[in-house]
Amino acid sequence: MFDSLKEKLGSFREDVEETAEEKAAEEEAATEAPEGETAEAATVAEEATEQDAPAAESAVAEPVAEDADEASTTADEPAADEPSDEATEEEEKSTGFGAKMKAAATGKFVIEEEDLKEPLWDLKMALLESDVEMSVAEEILDRVEEELIGERRKFTESTGGIVEDALRDALLEVISVGQFDFEQRIADADKPLVIIFTGVNGVGKTTSIAKMSRYLAERGYSSVLANGDTYRAGANEQIGEHAEALDRKLISHQQGGDPAAVIYDAVEYAEANEVDVVLGDTAGRLHTNEGLMDQLEKIGRVVDPDMTLFVDEAVAGQDAVRRAEQFDEAVTIDGSILTKADADSNGGAAISVAHVTGKPILFLGVGQGYDHLERFDPEVVVGRLLGDEA
Repeated sequence: MFDSLKEKLGSFREDVEETAEEKAAEEEAATEAPEGETAEAATVAEEATEQDAPAAESAVAEPVAEDADEASTTADEPAADEPSDEATEEEEKSTGFGAKMKAAATGKFVIEEEDLKEPLWDLKMALLESDVEMSVAEEILDRVEEELIGERRKFTESTGGIVEDALRDALLEVISVGQFDFEQRIADADKPLVIIFTGVNGVGKTTSIAKMSRYLAERGYSSVLANGDTYRAGANEQIGEHAEALDRKLISHQQGGDPAAVIYDAVEYAEANEVDVVLGDTAGRLHTNEGLMDQLEKIGRVVDPDMTLFVDEAVAGQDAVRRAEQFDEAVTIDGSILTKADADSNGGAAISVAHVTGKPILFLGVGQGYDHLERFDPEVVVGRLLGDEA
Protein backbone atom coordinates (compact mmCIF):
# COMPACT_ATOMS: atom_id res chain seq x y z
CA MET A 1 0.00 0.00 0.00
CA PHE A 2 1.33 3.44 -1.06
CA ASP A 3 4.73 1.89 -1.92
CA SER A 4 5.62 4.43 -4.61
CA LEU A 5 4.97 7.44 -2.36
CA LYS A 6 6.80 5.73 0.49
CA GLU A 7 9.86 5.34 -1.75
CA LYS A 8 9.73 8.98 -2.83
CA LEU A 9 9.51 10.26 0.74
CA GLY A 10 12.49 8.08 1.60
CA SER A 11 14.43 9.60 -1.31
CA PHE A 12 13.73 13.12 0.00
CA ARG A 13 15.01 12.18 3.43
CA GLU A 14 18.18 10.72 1.91
CA ASP A 15 18.71 13.78 -0.33
CA VAL A 16 18.49 16.22 2.58
CA GLU A 17 20.75 14.06 4.71
CA GLU A 18 23.33 13.81 1.92
CA THR A 19 23.25 17.58 1.38
CA ALA A 20 23.62 18.17 5.11
CA GLU A 21 26.54 15.72 5.39
CA GLU A 22 28.37 17.48 2.58
CA LYS A 23 27.81 20.85 4.20
CA ALA A 24 28.86 19.55 7.61
CA ALA A 25 32.11 18.17 6.15
CA GLU A 26 32.89 21.48 4.42
CA GLU A 27 32.20 23.58 7.49
CA GLU A 28 34.03 21.21 9.81
CA ALA A 29 37.07 21.42 7.55
CA ALA A 30 36.82 25.20 7.52
CA THR A 31 36.90 25.32 11.32
CA GLU A 32 40.06 23.22 11.59
CA ALA A 33 42.69 25.80 12.50
CA PRO A 34 45.44 26.35 15.08
CA GLU A 35 44.18 26.79 18.63
CA GLY A 36 44.72 30.57 18.63
CA GLU A 37 42.77 31.00 15.41
CA THR A 38 39.90 28.88 16.75
CA ALA A 39 39.59 31.14 19.78
CA GLU A 40 39.67 34.16 17.50
CA ALA A 41 36.90 32.63 15.35
CA ALA A 42 34.74 32.19 18.42
CA THR A 43 35.26 35.87 19.30
CA VAL A 44 34.36 36.92 15.75
CA ALA A 45 31.23 34.76 15.94
CA GLU A 46 30.14 36.40 19.18
CA GLU A 47 30.68 39.88 17.67
CA ALA A 48 28.83 38.94 14.48
CA THR A 49 25.90 37.57 16.50
CA GLU A 50 25.64 40.88 18.29
CA GLN A 51 25.60 42.67 14.93
CA ASP A 52 22.79 40.42 13.67
CA ALA A 53 20.64 41.12 16.72
CA PRO A 54 18.70 44.39 17.10
CA ALA A 55 20.86 47.08 18.66
CA ALA A 56 20.38 47.18 22.41
CA GLU A 57 19.57 50.47 24.08
CA SER A 58 22.44 52.09 25.97
CA ALA A 59 22.48 51.15 29.61
CA VAL A 60 21.90 53.99 32.06
CA ALA A 61 23.47 53.77 35.50
CA GLU A 62 20.92 53.68 38.31
CA PRO A 63 21.48 55.91 41.34
CA VAL A 64 22.41 54.11 44.51
CA ALA A 65 19.35 53.37 46.62
CA GLU A 66 19.01 55.65 49.63
CA ASP A 67 18.19 52.83 52.05
CA ALA A 68 18.26 49.07 52.29
CA ASP A 69 14.56 48.65 51.50
CA GLU A 70 14.87 50.59 48.25
CA ALA A 71 17.98 48.65 47.33
CA SER A 72 16.12 45.38 47.95
CA THR A 73 13.17 46.51 45.80
CA THR A 74 15.49 47.51 42.98
CA ALA A 75 17.32 44.20 43.14
CA ASP A 76 14.06 42.26 42.93
CA GLU A 77 12.85 44.06 39.80
CA PRO A 78 13.41 42.19 36.52
CA ALA A 79 15.99 43.60 34.16
CA ALA A 80 14.36 45.86 31.59
CA ASP A 81 16.43 44.46 28.73
CA GLU A 82 16.13 40.79 29.71
CA PRO A 83 15.49 38.79 26.48
CA SER A 84 12.08 37.17 26.10
CA ASP A 85 11.49 33.49 25.29
CA GLU A 86 10.23 34.54 21.85
CA ALA A 87 13.50 36.33 21.07
CA THR A 88 15.45 33.27 22.16
CA GLU A 89 13.41 31.04 19.82
CA GLU A 90 14.00 33.43 16.92
CA GLU A 91 17.71 33.41 17.67
CA GLU A 92 17.69 29.60 17.72
CA LYS A 93 16.21 29.49 14.20
CA SER A 94 18.36 32.32 12.84
CA THR A 95 20.39 31.69 9.68
CA GLY A 96 22.27 35.00 9.74
CA PHE A 97 26.06 35.24 9.33
CA GLY A 98 26.66 35.63 13.05
CA ALA A 99 24.45 32.65 13.88
CA LYS A 100 26.32 30.48 11.37
CA MET A 101 29.73 31.58 12.68
CA LYS A 102 28.71 30.94 16.26
CA ALA A 103 27.32 27.51 15.37
CA ALA A 104 30.53 26.60 13.50
CA ALA A 105 32.65 27.65 16.47
CA THR A 106 30.74 25.17 18.63
CA GLY A 107 30.99 22.28 16.19
CA LYS A 108 27.58 22.75 14.53
CA PHE A 109 26.15 23.90 11.21
CA VAL A 110 22.87 25.65 10.31
CA ILE A 111 20.39 24.26 7.76
CA GLU A 112 19.59 27.09 5.33
CA GLU A 113 16.95 27.64 2.67
CA GLU A 114 19.52 27.11 -0.07
CA ASP A 115 20.34 23.67 1.33
CA LEU A 116 16.70 22.57 0.88
CA LYS A 117 15.93 24.20 -2.47
CA GLU A 118 16.69 21.23 -4.72
CA PRO A 119 15.41 18.47 -2.37
CA LEU A 120 12.16 20.38 -1.81
CA TRP A 121 11.64 20.82 -5.54
CA ASP A 122 12.19 17.09 -6.04
CA LEU A 123 9.74 16.37 -3.19
CA LYS A 124 7.11 18.62 -4.77
CA MET A 125 7.43 16.80 -8.11
CA ALA A 126 7.27 13.44 -6.31
CA LEU A 127 4.08 14.40 -4.47
CA LEU A 128 2.39 15.66 -7.63
CA GLU A 129 3.43 12.51 -9.51
CA SER A 130 1.80 10.54 -6.69
CA ASP A 131 -1.51 12.34 -7.34
CA VAL A 132 -1.29 14.56 -4.27
CA GLU A 133 -3.43 17.64 -4.90
CA MET A 134 -1.40 20.83 -5.57
CA SER A 135 -2.52 22.84 -2.54
CA VAL A 136 -1.89 19.83 -0.30
CA ALA A 137 1.60 19.34 -1.73
CA GLU A 138 2.39 23.00 -1.10
CA GLU A 139 1.08 22.75 2.46
CA ILE A 140 3.40 19.81 3.10
CA LEU A 141 6.39 21.62 1.60
CA ASP A 142 5.74 24.79 3.62
CA ARG A 143 5.53 22.83 6.85
CA VAL A 144 8.70 20.81 6.13
CA GLU A 145 10.59 23.97 5.21
CA GLU A 146 9.41 25.75 8.35
CA GLU A 147 10.50 22.83 10.51
CA LEU A 148 13.97 22.44 8.98
CA ILE A 149 15.32 25.91 8.12
CA GLY A 150 17.43 27.26 10.95
CA GLU A 151 17.95 23.88 12.60
CA ARG A 152 21.42 23.42 14.09
CA ARG A 153 23.10 20.03 13.86
CA LYS A 154 26.45 18.79 15.11
CA PHE A 155 28.95 17.97 12.40
CA THR A 156 28.88 14.33 13.49
CA GLU A 157 25.08 14.08 13.92
CA SER A 158 22.73 12.53 11.36
CA THR A 159 20.08 14.80 9.86
CA GLY A 160 17.78 11.92 8.92
CA GLY A 161 15.90 12.02 12.21
CA ILE A 162 14.85 15.66 12.03
CA VAL A 163 13.88 15.30 8.36
CA GLU A 164 11.67 12.33 9.22
CA ASP A 165 10.11 14.25 12.12
CA ALA A 166 9.39 17.20 9.83
CA LEU A 167 7.77 14.92 7.23
CA ARG A 168 5.75 13.15 9.91
CA ASP A 169 4.38 16.42 11.33
CA ALA A 170 3.55 17.79 7.86
CA LEU A 171 1.77 14.63 6.69
CA LEU A 172 -0.20 14.28 9.92
CA GLU A 173 -1.36 17.86 9.66
CA VAL A 174 -2.89 17.38 6.21
CA ILE A 175 -4.48 13.95 6.65
CA SER A 176 -5.83 14.34 10.19
CA VAL A 177 -8.36 17.02 9.26
CA GLY A 178 -11.77 16.52 10.84
CA GLN A 179 -10.99 13.16 12.45
CA PHE A 180 -13.57 11.95 14.95
CA ASP A 181 -14.15 8.74 16.88
CA PHE A 182 -16.51 6.83 14.59
CA GLU A 183 -17.24 4.08 17.08
CA GLN A 184 -17.94 6.54 19.88
CA ARG A 185 -20.36 8.41 17.63
CA ILE A 186 -22.19 5.14 16.93
CA ALA A 187 -22.30 4.35 20.64
CA ASP A 188 -23.61 7.79 21.63
CA ALA A 189 -26.24 8.16 18.90
CA ASP A 190 -29.96 7.55 19.34
CA LYS A 191 -30.95 4.34 17.59
CA PRO A 192 -31.54 3.60 14.85
CA LEU A 193 -28.58 5.51 13.41
CA VAL A 194 -28.92 6.15 9.67
CA ILE A 195 -25.84 6.15 7.41
CA ILE A 196 -26.17 6.96 3.70
CA PHE A 197 -23.48 5.97 1.20
CA THR A 198 -22.95 8.04 -1.94
CA GLY A 199 -20.50 8.43 -4.82
CA VAL A 200 -20.16 7.59 -8.51
CA ASN A 201 -20.92 4.20 -10.06
CA GLY A 202 -18.52 1.31 -9.79
CA VAL A 203 -16.36 2.48 -6.90
CA GLY A 204 -17.52 -0.10 -4.35
CA LYS A 205 -20.37 1.59 -2.46
CA THR A 206 -22.48 -1.55 -2.15
CA THR A 207 -19.56 -3.72 -1.12
CA SER A 208 -18.52 -1.08 1.42
CA ILE A 209 -22.02 -1.23 2.92
CA ALA A 210 -21.68 -4.99 3.34
CA LYS A 211 -18.23 -4.55 4.91
CA MET A 212 -19.61 -1.89 7.25
CA SER A 213 -22.39 -4.24 8.34
CA ARG A 214 -19.76 -6.84 9.27
CA TYR A 215 -17.63 -4.19 11.00
CA LEU A 216 -20.59 -3.07 13.12
CA ALA A 217 -21.61 -6.63 13.97
CA GLU A 218 -18.12 -7.34 15.29
CA ARG A 219 -18.65 -4.44 17.69
CA GLY A 220 -22.06 -5.60 18.83
CA TYR A 221 -24.35 -3.54 16.59
CA SER A 222 -27.16 -4.92 14.44
CA SER A 223 -27.88 -3.41 11.02
CA VAL A 224 -30.41 -3.47 8.21
CA LEU A 225 -29.51 -2.85 4.55
CA ALA A 226 -31.61 -0.54 2.39
CA ASN A 227 -31.31 -0.39 -1.39
CA GLY A 228 -31.91 3.23 -2.31
CA ASP A 229 -30.31 2.55 -5.70
CA THR A 230 -33.60 2.15 -7.53
CA TYR A 231 -32.11 3.56 -10.73
CA ARG A 232 -29.75 0.75 -11.78
CA ALA A 233 -30.90 -2.60 -13.13
CA GLY A 234 -29.52 -5.44 -11.05
CA ALA A 235 -28.94 -3.27 -7.97
CA ASN A 236 -31.45 -5.25 -5.87
CA GLU A 237 -29.76 -8.51 -6.83
CA GLN A 238 -26.28 -7.23 -6.02
CA ILE A 239 -27.06 -5.95 -2.54
CA GLY A 240 -29.36 -8.93 -2.02
CA GLU A 241 -26.44 -11.31 -2.42
CA HIS A 242 -24.52 -9.45 0.28
CA ALA A 243 -27.55 -9.45 2.59
CA GLU A 244 -27.97 -13.19 2.16
CA ALA A 245 -24.27 -13.90 2.73
CA LEU A 246 -24.30 -11.82 5.92
CA ASP A 247 -27.76 -12.94 7.04
CA ARG A 248 -29.06 -9.37 7.12
CA LYS A 249 -32.53 -7.99 6.42
CA LEU A 250 -32.75 -6.10 3.13
CA ILE A 251 -35.37 -3.42 2.45
CA SER A 252 -35.91 -2.75 -1.26
CA HIS A 253 -38.55 -1.59 -3.74
CA GLN A 254 -39.06 -2.17 -7.43
CA GLN A 255 -36.66 -0.60 -9.93
CA GLY A 256 -37.64 3.01 -10.57
CA GLY A 257 -39.15 3.46 -7.10
CA ASP A 258 -38.58 6.38 -4.75
CA PRO A 259 -35.18 6.02 -2.97
CA ALA A 260 -36.35 8.18 -0.06
CA ALA A 261 -39.31 5.84 0.50
CA VAL A 262 -36.96 2.82 0.61
CA ILE A 263 -34.72 4.43 3.25
CA TYR A 264 -37.78 5.56 5.21
CA ASP A 265 -39.15 2.01 5.23
CA ALA A 266 -35.80 0.73 6.46
CA VAL A 267 -35.87 3.22 9.35
CA GLU A 268 -39.40 2.10 10.21
CA TYR A 269 -38.25 -1.53 10.18
CA ALA A 270 -35.25 -0.72 12.38
CA GLU A 271 -37.42 1.09 14.92
CA ALA A 272 -39.95 -1.75 15.06
CA ASN A 273 -37.27 -4.45 15.40
CA GLU A 274 -34.75 -2.61 17.59
CA VAL A 275 -32.05 -2.62 14.92
CA ASP A 276 -29.16 -0.29 15.71
CA VAL A 277 -28.04 1.00 12.31
CA VAL A 278 -29.62 1.55 8.88
CA LEU A 279 -27.11 1.34 6.01
CA GLY A 280 -28.57 2.99 2.92
CA ASP A 281 -27.23 2.51 -0.61
CA THR A 282 -27.89 5.16 -3.26
CA ALA A 283 -27.59 5.32 -7.04
CA GLY A 284 -24.14 6.09 -8.41
CA ARG A 285 -24.18 9.62 -9.69
CA LEU A 286 -22.09 12.53 -10.82
CA HIS A 287 -22.51 15.75 -8.89
CA THR A 288 -23.75 17.31 -12.15
CA ASN A 289 -26.69 14.87 -12.47
CA GLU A 290 -29.45 17.09 -11.11
CA GLY A 291 -32.09 14.37 -10.98
CA LEU A 292 -30.00 12.03 -8.88
CA MET A 293 -28.73 14.85 -6.68
CA ASP A 294 -32.37 15.82 -6.08
CA GLN A 295 -32.95 12.26 -4.86
CA LEU A 296 -30.18 12.66 -2.30
CA GLU A 297 -31.65 15.95 -1.13
CA LYS A 298 -35.07 14.31 -0.76
CA ILE A 299 -33.55 11.47 1.31
CA GLY A 300 -32.07 14.19 3.51
CA ARG A 301 -35.46 15.85 3.99
CA VAL A 302 -37.43 12.62 4.55
CA VAL A 303 -34.99 10.65 6.67
CA ASP A 304 -32.47 13.21 7.98
CA PRO A 305 -29.53 10.75 8.00
CA ASP A 306 -27.03 10.90 10.83
CA MET A 307 -24.08 10.48 8.46
CA THR A 308 -23.50 10.72 4.73
CA LEU A 309 -20.34 8.93 3.63
CA PHE A 310 -18.65 9.51 0.28
CA VAL A 311 -17.13 6.39 -1.31
CA ASP A 312 -14.47 6.39 -4.03
CA GLU A 313 -11.44 4.41 -5.12
CA ALA A 314 -8.04 5.31 -3.68
CA VAL A 315 -6.52 4.39 -7.05
CA ALA A 316 -8.57 7.17 -8.70
CA GLY A 317 -6.09 9.67 -7.27
CA GLN A 318 -6.88 13.30 -8.03
CA ASP A 319 -10.18 12.31 -9.69
CA ALA A 320 -11.32 10.97 -6.32
CA VAL A 321 -10.16 14.19 -4.63
CA ARG A 322 -12.14 16.36 -7.05
CA ARG A 323 -15.25 14.22 -6.76
CA ALA A 324 -15.07 14.29 -2.95
CA GLU A 325 -14.91 18.06 -3.04
CA GLN A 326 -17.82 18.30 -5.49
CA PHE A 327 -20.05 15.91 -3.54
CA ASP A 328 -19.32 17.75 -0.32
CA GLU A 329 -20.37 21.01 -1.94
CA ALA A 330 -23.55 19.40 -3.31
CA VAL A 331 -24.83 17.36 -0.35
CA THR A 332 -22.37 17.93 2.55
CA ILE A 333 -20.59 14.70 3.40
CA ASP A 334 -19.46 13.72 6.90
CA GLY A 335 -16.50 11.61 5.85
CA SER A 336 -15.07 9.33 3.18
CA ILE A 337 -14.26 5.69 2.52
CA LEU A 338 -11.48 4.93 0.04
CA THR A 339 -11.75 1.51 -1.57
CA LYS A 340 -8.93 -0.48 -3.24
CA ALA A 341 -6.36 1.15 -0.95
CA ASP A 342 -4.40 -2.10 -0.97
CA ALA A 343 -3.86 -1.65 -4.72
CA ASP A 344 -2.91 2.02 -4.50
CA SER A 345 0.80 2.65 -4.94
CA ASN A 346 0.59 6.44 -5.10
CA GLY A 347 -1.45 7.39 -2.03
CA GLY A 348 -2.46 10.77 -3.45
CA ALA A 349 -6.14 10.45 -2.55
CA ALA A 350 -5.37 9.27 0.97
CA ILE A 351 -3.10 12.28 1.47
CA SER A 352 -5.44 14.84 -0.10
CA VAL A 353 -9.14 14.07 0.40
CA ALA A 354 -9.47 15.14 4.04
CA HIS A 355 -7.49 18.36 3.55
CA VAL A 356 -9.45 19.40 0.46
CA THR A 357 -12.92 18.64 1.85
CA GLY A 358 -12.27 19.41 5.50
CA LYS A 359 -13.97 16.07 6.24
CA PRO A 360 -12.10 12.98 7.46
CA ILE A 361 -11.24 9.77 5.70
CA LEU A 362 -12.87 7.22 8.01
CA PHE A 363 -12.14 3.85 6.41
CA LEU A 364 -9.94 2.16 3.82
CA GLY A 365 -11.09 -0.82 1.78
CA VAL A 366 -8.08 -3.17 1.74
CA GLY A 367 -9.37 -6.31 0.02
CA GLN A 368 -12.39 -8.20 -1.26
CA GLY A 369 -13.47 -9.91 1.95
CA TYR A 370 -16.17 -8.60 4.27
CA ASP A 371 -13.56 -8.15 6.98
CA HIS A 372 -11.32 -6.05 4.71
CA LEU A 373 -12.47 -2.67 6.00
CA GLU A 374 -9.78 -0.88 7.96
CA ARG A 375 -10.33 2.10 10.21
CA PHE A 376 -8.32 5.04 8.87
CA ASP A 377 -5.75 5.95 11.51
CA PRO A 378 -3.57 8.94 10.48
CA GLU A 379 -0.70 7.84 12.74
CA VAL A 380 -0.68 4.35 11.21
CA VAL A 381 -0.91 5.67 7.62
CA VAL A 382 1.95 8.13 8.13
CA GLY A 383 3.95 5.38 9.81
CA ARG A 384 3.54 3.22 6.72
CA LEU A 385 4.61 6.06 4.46
CA LEU A 386 7.76 6.66 6.50
CA GLY A 387 8.64 2.97 6.75
CA ASP A 388 7.64 2.39 10.37
CA GLU A 389 5.73 -0.73 9.34
CA ALA A 390 4.87 -2.71 6.25
